Amino acid sequence: MRKFRKVLDGLTTSSPASTLGSPSCGSGAGTPTAAPTPKEIDVQETLQSENFQLCKTVRHGFPNQPTALAFDPVQKLLAIGSRSGGVRILGRPGVDCYCQHDSGAAVLQLQFLINEGALVTACADDTLHLWNLRQRRPAILHSLKFNRERITFCHLPFQSKWLYVGTERGNTHIVNIESFILSGYVIMWNKAIELATKTHPGPVVHLSDSPKDEGKLLIGFESGTIVQWDLRGKKADFRIYYDEAIHSASWHHEGKQFMCSHSDGSLTLWNLRNTTKPFQVTFPHGKIQKDGRKESCKPILKVEYKTTRNSEPFVIFSGGLSYDKAGRRPTLTIMHGKAITVLEMDYPIVEFMALCETPYINEVQEPYAVVVLLEKDLIVVDLTQNSFPIFENPYPMDIHESPVTCTAYFADCPPDIIPILYSIGAKHKKTGYSHKEWPISGGTWTLGSHTYPEIIITGHADGTIKFWDASAITLQMLYKMKTSKVFEKPKPGEGRAAELVEEDPFAVQMVSWCPQSRMFCVVGISAHIILYHFSKYEANTQIESLEVRLQCESEDVISPSENENDPCFSESGSHSPQAHHQQSVSPVSGTTEGNKHSIPCLKVKDRMVRVPPGYQAELVIQLQGIDGEPPQQITSLDINSAYGLLAFGNCNGLAVVDYLQKTVLLCMSTLDLYGAADPYQRLTRSPRRHRQSTSEFCMRGLSNFYSDSKKRIRTSYQSLTELSDNQQSFDMERSKSPTSAESRENSFSRSRSSSVSSIDRDTKEAVTTLQFGESYGRKSDALTTPCLWVGTSLGIALVIPMSIPTDQEERMEEPVTFGPSGAVLMLKGSVLHLSFLDCSGTLIQSPYEVWRDINAAEDPDRPRKRKLVHFSPSSSQETYADGHLAVVCSEKQAKVFLMPSQSCLFVHNITESSFVLRADVVSVCNSVCLACFCANGHVMTLSLPSLRPLMDVNYLPLTDMRIARTFCFTNGGQALYLSSPTEIQRITYSQEMCDNLQDMLGELFIPIETPEVQNRGFLKGFFGGNATTFDREELFGEASAGKASRSLAQHIPGQAGMEGMKVAAGGVVGELARARIALDERGQRLGELEERTALMMTSAESFSKHAHELMLKCKDKKWYQF
Repeated sequence: MRKFRKVLDGLTTSSPASTLGSPSCGSGAGTPTAAPTPKEIDVQETLQSENFQLCKTVRHGFPNQPTALAFDPVQKLLAIGSRSGGVRILGRPGVDCYCQHDSGAAVLQLQFLINEGALVTACADDTLHLWNLRQRRPAILHSLKFNRERITFCHLPFQSKWLYVGTERGNTHIVNIESFILSGYVIMWNKAIELATKTHPGPVVHLSDSPKDEGKLLIGFESGTIVQWDLRGKKADFRIYYDEAIHSASWHHEGKQFMCSHSDGSLTLWNLRNTTKPFQVTFPHGKIQKDGRKESCKPILKVEYKTTRNSEPFVIFSGGLSYDKAGRRPTLTIMHGKAITVLEMDYPIVEFMALCETPYINEVQEPYAVVVLLEKDLIVVDLTQNSFPIFENPYPMDIHESPVTCTAYFADCPPDIIPILYSIGAKHKKTGYSHKEWPISGGTWTLGSHTYPEIIITGHADGTIKFWDASAITLQMLYKMKTSKVFEKPKPGEGRAAELVEEDPFAVQMVSWCPQSRMFCVVGISAHIILYHFSKYEANTQIESLEVRLQCESEDVISPSENENDPCFSESGSHSPQAHHQQSVSPVSGTTEGNKHSIPCLKVKDRMVRVPPGYQAELVIQLQGIDGEPPQQITSLDINSAYGLLAFGNCNGLAVVDYLQKTVLLCMSTLDLYGAADPYQRLTRSPRRHRQSTSEFCMRGLSNFYSDSKKRIRTSYQSLTELSDNQQSFDMERSKSPTSAESRENSFSRSRSSSVSSIDRDTKEAVTTLQFGESYGRKSDALTTPCLWVGTSLGIALVIPMSIPTDQEERMEEPVTFGPSGAVLMLKGSVLHLSFLDCSGTLIQSPYEVWRDINAAEDPDRPRKRKLVHFSPSSSQETYADGHLAVVCSEKQAKVFLMPSQSCLFVHNITESSFVLRADVVSVCNSVCLACFCANGHVMTLSLPSLRPLMDVNYLPLTDMRIARTFCFTNGGQALYLSSPTEIQRITYSQEMCDNLQDMLGELFIPIETPEVQNRGFLKGFFGGNATTFDREELFGEASAGKASRSLAQHIPGQAGMEGMKVAAGGVVGELARARIALDERGQRLGELEERTALMMTSAESFSKHAHELMLKCKDKKWYQF
């Protein structure tokens, strides 16, 4: 139990900053101080350090920069490797696992140990890794690092424990999968080719065993040389020297012929009866020109030759198009008999693979689908239908359809919001997909017990907004909307759009969403705001628009003063702000020479438009440009449905809009918000001496109260600069950041994002955060009133009280009035977050309006009224009527103030060497804490209200502005960020969720019986060869092949080791799987023993027969006759 004393009005606390440490790692424990008071308020803080642990949960989206593909035809699992060393393993929806190589080397090739729950990865650092998939979080069991040769190709035969590894030098090595030790058996390149050949054949680009005989290995070299190597005889059966370079090869299932793809766009078919020349040469896309020559074609990078029982074989390949047509999209060609189908792709093809019914290469393959891995997409083509439709992808692979520019994460949403969004979004889904089920159906996944509604919102560069269902660590798209539909299509060269904005004028900068009222607000890069309401019915509507101009005519510079190093001003009398220059501004009306270039670059549709069900635009607010310069981007936003107000700010000032009456209520510079309570001394100088652009000089000095040409502004309040609260006292700390601008420039480049707007440190005072809520505007207030809390880039948090009519009819007619700023609080660094707690430590939610469908048919007998829900601390219990707590977090420190006394109860210096990028008050384990993410990669949590450090983990160094722009916390101990341009990484900092994570993840491996070999028939078995079995162990084992050179490769035990295997087999499923495998192995050994016994019996009978014949022959002979 922690206790702190409430501070009475008129009393101040001593600054606790002097008692704080300054830890270099960015975390220091604040020492709470409080003045004595007769009345105590008990706050029981239940959160402890044991409640927190940071770990990754799941990664969504398309693997960034994919490089490799593999498929397990029995387990029905798909693996994708990436250039950054990541591996994604996909199964049925919900089975989605991400693994990462510690080295970060690109994945060159993937090989499943089919139906054995393991995966081999070959990386660009010439290392092989064996992954154990029999656990929910796969781990590396073994690694083998090649020291002298570079890996180019790998091949693992089905049901074999020996992996063939081809290298850049042309050699082929053999690795034991169980022990991950190199065999002494090596196929050297100079033995594979003829001794008379003087040139090196190049790297190994293909390895495969013959379907007819496992003891024959087909080796393809880049130069065009093909060798079939007899593994038993250690010699070449045949050698083929072709003029064109080889990219791939594929066997016919009978093992009598194979097909190769070449760099000249040709396919060659080779028959083993005559390997002197190809049996057939085709140029699928090469036409014969007038002069009789073939067109030059692009290389065919891969070909697959698959047979079917009831029709012609499939020949599937990528590339091979002619060079004559520039700009043609990448293609996948499917040749089935005489029919040739060319499928054009949106992105270059990285890899493709035909999915077949059988894992045995010597059986009819029966391909039923083709998985095509593109640079930015994954598609699966249905081969069972003549039109070759694609399957509908159940994974969220289109997050990056347009680049993600912002994210928002909402946990524990109202339960009805997800079904209604899904029902509306389902009406706009694409059609034409295959009717068959998704073929990648491996693994199992069940809905865990620890689930609640979660929604992720992504904003994109093209103005698109996507709502995703993120419940139970899955991701499914619910609803998609386009903000660009609000505006007229910009015509080329029209207006100044091309000059003011880059190529994405509709890019989403930030979003604000109230799940309870379903009001949604979008801020765009063109300094525009769109307000949406939700309706289940389509409607005809005309979008209202407002134009706001945030501008001032003087440049105010913070001047050094004798109080600069004094961290505290205890009373108002101790600080007398210097008078600043003010000018009156006439309302903006018409178009003059001075503002002829202030027209917004996007034009709102000014006609009636028909809008579908879902989110429908209600109001568009646009900032005007000044003196021909583009408007400053919006840095902060908040919307409150109970008040019917929308507030936003930028580096010039603050504006408040009444979206119920469609009027601008407040539009003023940041300086004018202080009135006489300005904590800084400022010098005013005319900008005319040094003419600069609007973005370079500070926009403060006067209020801009003006009327729009269409809408009348209600200004029934006095100018905030003329009103002052003489009774107020200050408890402020000078905002002096120790971090220089140069050090921040080294951290990362500047961004357009508001989340890191404080990085651009200069004399401008931007509005960085806004929060509506019930609070106390002045120290003398006894009851809470609607207030707007404003945080600025200079570390100031001030409170603006409001007067809002309570009656519904009055609210639509009477204006909302504002009072003078009565509370000014100061912190180090830019203010990032504002939240309120009651005096028992419970988070106070902002008031909201219960959602009502404005397009629904209204009952004339029962007119609908606005239903408001308030969370005022003074109305819940009598004990809360004495005040509430305000939690203010900046990029340097966090403070807890007691309102209305404005006394600082607790302070914590979060970091000295870095700065906070994101801070939020979130609920964890039925309590609340302050979660922070710093630029140095630290993720930390602080208790509330005492600001006691609970967790500080050096998790993710800020290497990309994308992380800073998209990182966000939410309730339940969860957070997310964009780990790559195409992937969302979700993490948790809750110990409870970490403990339950294993139950929430999908199971990758399921014990499945391996399909039996098809009955080949008597004649095929008699004439088809394969009379003798091929014992790889006898050939490649240490007893016969010897040991490989230690300098050639180094074995590295994996982190999982035997413990990982024990964990994987620890459960019931693991035990059953292990028992079944043991039984299969025992049965196999018994079968082998039975065969050997039969051979011994046959041999014994033969020996007895020969002995008897010899005895009869020699029976009558004398001894001297021998």
